[in-house]
Amino acid sequence: MGGSKDEMNRSDRSAIVVAALVVIAVMVSRFPMRAAFTQDAGAATNASKDVKEIRITAKKYEYDPGVITVRQGEHVRLIITALDHDHGFKIDAYHIDELLKKGEQGMIEFTANESGTFPFQCSHFCGLGHKGMKGELIVERVSQESPEERPDASAQFSNR
Repeated sequence: MGGSKDEMNRSDRSAIVVAALVVIAVMVSRFPMRAAFTQDAGAATNASKDVKEIRITAKKYEYDPGVITVRQGEHVRLIITALDHDHGFKIDAYHIDELLKKGEQGMIEFTANESGTFPFQCSHFCGLGHKGMKGELIVERVSQESPEERPDASAQFSNR
């Protein structure tokens, strides 16, 4: 009889462990972005004032603004609000792909290390115009010259 009691306790414990794992899996699958957004936001808040913050709206097949320009090396914080449906925001070159929930502000942070023009698009099907929901991230190359090496326009005209 002692053996069946131990088996019963093991099966009870197994059921509890399985139930706990299911609850954890459901929570992680429902709220993965919030954890990432909160973690990124906290790191940047402590980081500094050198964050370029850009507010974007996503609605019916367009982003506003549709072109985002930053400088190479800048830490960028995109605050994106989906106004009409859930949308996505994806920049392959920077390995960004986030779901934007309708009516909620999503925050995406990254450092613009690579210069160039990079397309971004909606990565969550949002209707017939979904494939046309695109924009561009322009990362301007920063000159490697030090400030002392650059010609100063005011100095050129001061001798006249």
